[in-house]
Amino acid sequence: MSQSSIQFSRRNFLRTSSLASGGLLIGFNLFTACKSDVKPPVDLADLNYNDFNAFIKIAKNGAVTIFSPNPEIGQGVKTSMPMIIAEELDVSWDKVYVQQGALDTKNYTRQIAGGSQSIRFGWDALRQTGATAKQMLVNAAAARWNVDASELSVSEGIITNKAGETLSYGDVVDEAAVLEVPENVTLKEPKDYKIIGTDRRNVDIDKIVTGQPLFGIDYKEEGMLYASVLRPPAFGQELVSFDATEAKALPGVIDVIQIGDKAKALLGGEKVNWTAQLSGSGKVVVLAKTTWDAFKGKKAIKATWKEATPLESNEFHDEKLNALLDGKEFVTMRKDGDVDKAFAQADKVLERTYESPFLPHNCMEPMNFFANVTDEKIHLVGPVQTPEDAANTVAELLGRDVEDIHLEMTRMGGGFGRRLYGDFVYEAAEISNAVRKPIKMVSSREDDMSTGVYRPAIKYRIKAAIKDGQLTGYQLKEAAINVNMYGLIPNFFPAGAVENYQVDVANYKSNITTGAWRAPYTNFLAYAEQSFFDELAEEMEVDKIKMRLDLLEKVKGTEDERIQYSPERMQNIIKMAVDKSGWGKQPKGTYQGFVAYYCHNTHVAEVADVQIENGLPVVKKVTCVVDCGIVINPMGALNQIEGGIVDGIGHSMYGSFGFENGQPTANNYDKYRLGRMKEAAVVETHLVQNELSPTGLGEPTLPPAGGAVANALKAATGKRVYKQPFIQDAELWKVKEEEILG
Repeated sequence: MSQSSIQFSRRNFLRTSSLASGGLLIGFNLFTACKSDVKPPVDLADLNYNDFNAFIKIAKNGAVTIFSPNPEIGQGVKTSMPMIIAEELDVSWDKVYVQQGALDTKNYTRQIAGGSQSIRFGWDALRQTGATAKQMLVNAAAARWNVDASELSVSEGIITNKAGETLSYGDVVDEAAVLEVPENVTLKEPKDYKIIGTDRRNVDIDKIVTGQPLFGIDYKEEGMLYASVLRPPAFGQELVSFDATEAKALPGVIDVIQIGDKAKALLGGEKVNWTAQLSGSGKVVVLAKTTWDAFKGKKAIKATWKEATPLESNEFHDEKLNALLDGKEFVTMRKDGDVDKAFAQADKVLERTYESPFLPHNCMEPMNFFANVTDEKIHLVGPVQTPEDAANTVAELLGRDVEDIHLEMTRMGGGFGRRLYGDFVYEAAEISNAVRKPIKMVSSREDDMSTGVYRPAIKYRIKAAIKDGQLTGYQLKEAAINVNMYGLIPNFFPAGAVENYQVDVANYKSNITTGAWRAPYTNFLAYAEQSFFDELAEEMEVDKIKMRLDLLEKVKGTEDERIQYSPERMQNIIKMAVDKSGWGKQPKGTYQGFVAYYCHNTHVAEVADVQIENGLPVVKKVTCVVDCGIVINPMGALNQIEGGIVDGIGHSMYGSFGFENGQPTANNYDKYRLGRMKEAAVVETHLVQNELSPTGLGEPTLPPAGGAVANALKAATGKRVYKQPFIQDAELWKVKEEEILG
């Protein structure tokens, strides 16, 4: 199959669309419409569409409503998933209205925003859904005309027979509603796509730019109280007592209560879900008329805390991780050949250690959630990446049936893995259960950064054996706080390319809550491995690009089913990146760093251009080549690619965070440095064109960014960096322009 690329640049789309109202509606289940045991409703008049979220709805005027099932955290699935359905349904996109689906475990599968997997897992089912609905409408038209359905054609919601007569979808909605669901439908060929592969603006963009309520922080109900939670100020502390006298005297404060007993019981049970990440301490909750009243009340609480477990600090974590790397207590996740023998027989051994800090998620929208617990039902509304797990855990927490819970998802002002963990949902539910009133739990920025879930601090030690000018052994050791890399990562490159290959992991169990952070583990591992590969090439005195291509050549034709990446696709993006970036052809004063990486099922190559300005290295440009299969929405893809790169550079360069006596070293942006708008590099993107099933884009471009910058910094300054953030390397930032340019 031939492959080509399309280069994308930023464009602005400001056109508007409208949806006519009225007309009877027909529903087709998003994920199960193609199943024979799912029947469409016959009596449409009896349906309450406010309660249905798993259906395509078609009005008599031809307007189409498509519910998007997965949580929207800015990755664009609320736009791209309906695009897939609309393509196979064969309707005009300007007649499509998109709504966010609520949690529906009967009709949807994998209502999760995580791992860049929404499109990958939904691709086939979403196409089947649209095609099934289309076939039912065609069958209805065929019955009206008394012809065979195969004689009819469809374009943009208009059905045409051989005589040239036409019927719109709206004309045959009623007849289609009573037909059997076809078991076999024909899907479009990629060459016939009209919607997939075209730029479509975010379906929420008008509401976003005009400030209309979309996010959890916006949600309100009449009679709702606001709740602010006082949690332990340090990890390892628990609540002893509190005095709320001053808080209760403040204007707007309604009540002060304590929660935590139900959470503690949940944590002690057998059914606690991995998404819980709750503290076992009691917590003080201020209930008030407004968010600010609640925040003020919380500051007035006088609480006493005790040390339940040791209060940990950066130095302690550093010692523990070093001890793990130097020790022998590892779990081997993959072992090929005999690395010990390879190192013993090597002419030369290269070994380097790479370090990364804890990092907060820093979502623009702080954690929040609405809960209204009554005897009849539990109503939950807000931004969460794992709605099904949240509902199940709330049911367990409160001793209720999960059928009692109705959970609605709002758009999220950032997730990055933080909202995989539902601690804020469970707190809201426990508060509402205690007071039996609708409440909105809202965290402050300080709450988010100081009592959150963090990317774990990790160290990697990488060791390579060189014999007769060849790479003969490779060993990766990971020492991490709390948990280790997931099982697929050891099967990423260079697995399969080195005869003697081993991945070992160890961890220290800390009382600091850690979890997934955008592109878990690979967000740091890509920098460590790709920086190591550059240094390895220098040690072997071979070309950096050729070394990667030669290693990939060894993987071709492998029968090892564990290998996750495609060596052919990886080689292709490497060659394209070299070509598109002008690798090795830049003018004097521009220094480049190269990375090729596979994660989250997507192949990415990046080249960073660094220049020295006022004595400091500055990332000017990143050339990015991506192979993610079929691109659903190029405009959305561009947003994800650029966002991932900017995020990856910013945190690699500046993201410094840690703990002192159990307390975070920063609780707001005055002490936590992020990349700034003026520092954002120009990103030039090239998407590989093919007809392979689509993979994800929310995460894959972030991991390579740090490595590309690190390798470019080495070219610019002559110094390698082994620790993130790079800004902490004092020697690197002392470089003078005249020393570089001569």
